[in-house]
Amino acid sequence: MKDNDRRDGWTKRPEVCVALTGVDKWFGAVQVLHDINLEVRKGEKVVVCGPSGSGKSTMIRCINHLEKHQKGRIVVNGTELTDHNRDIDRVRRDVGMVFQNFNLYPHLTVLENCTLAPRWVKGVARKDAEALALGYLERVRIPDKAHFYPSQLSGGQQQRAAIARSLCMNPKIMLFDEPTSALDPELVREVLDTMVQLARDGMTMVCVTHEMGFARQVADRVIFMDAGRIVETAAPEEFFGNPRESRTRTFLKQILH
Repeated sequence: MKDNDRRDGWTKRPEVCVALTGVDKWFGAVQVLHDINLEVRKGEKVVVCGPSGSGKSTMIRCINHLEKHQKGRIVVNGTELTDHNRDIDRVRRDVGMVFQNFNLYPHLTVLENCTLAPRWVKGVARKDAEALALGYLERVRIPDKAHFYPSQLSGGQQQRAAIARSLCMNPKIMLFDEPTSALDPELVREVLDTMVQLARDGMTMVCVTHEMGFARQVADRVIFMDAGRIVETAAPEEFFGNPRESRTRTFLKQILH
């Protein structure tokens, strides 16, 4: 992270928004996360990559308790994730998530999808929620689709609607779980452009993706995972130009050539 704010001769570092310490997770007898240690600071953009089954999606799903970790600590904006519903709800109010398959309600219009959570979770009045939603639909460049149903949209438009829906809760952190993997290649760019703009606006982001061009353009750090472990973490120029670990080099050779 670049931060030129200096105080008493010291560089002020942005606050830690997400901290995973010694996190382990099992699915039955199979351990899928091994001693995960990760900090994400306010405004930081972290891209997580790795082969299929490496634990990437499981790790970020643990950040908002869509998956429950069995060992270690996860703290999000000062709240530790426990089994208490109060803590889980507090974290989820601060964390937006965009999935591979959009997860829009098919029987609701785009506008209704976007206003549902602000109205029922935060108690925002309908008129205010609609104004908020229309602002975010403008931001993701589909304001003309507000009264369409998801089935009437392309995959790229549906994913941008899903991003707008998450933004309507005014999250402090956005998690993206392979947001372009279900899209046809010609639709990927429009979703990535939306994510690039979010990054430029200063949103704290953790993104699981195989889009290495996006990682080069946006990431402050790239994390490589394999077999449930963080193998390497580095700035993009170092990660792509001079990876330290042989497993990282093998992975990059496979996906870049």
